[in-house]
Amino acid sequence: MKKEFCCTNGHVNYAGTHLIIELWNAQKLTEEEPIKEILTAAVKACNATLLSLELHKFSPEGGVSGVGILQESHISIHTWPEYQYAAMDIFVCGTVNPYEAVPIIKDGFHPEHVQITELKRGIF
Repeated sequence: MKKEFCCTNGHVNYAGTHLIIELWNAQKLTEEEPIKEILTAAVKACNATLLSLELHKFSPEGGVSGVGILQESHISIHTWPEYQYAAMDIFVCGTVNPYEAVPIIKDGFHPEHVQITELKRGIF
């Protein structure tokens, strides 16, 4: 019986691509509505399917944590406005390209520096 894989890159078969995205000196890190709009646009840009999106604002600094459940996996954000820092991740499977979301994230948060780490999850 032949197994079908979620993703293939040359000779590597794996479950999905997971981007760890770090934003430094970013803006809008306490603003729930803009964060929701940026995450929604990022999901749309990489042709994923958003099933639900929840955000929570913390006190006293006003950091925001949120997760979007995708048909293809998830997108998340955790902000530390006191450091102008945000940690994000996008995990997708199938033909969804998470890199298509990066320009939306950069345009939305205007970070001075972005670091992206890619993990191939579930290498078979």
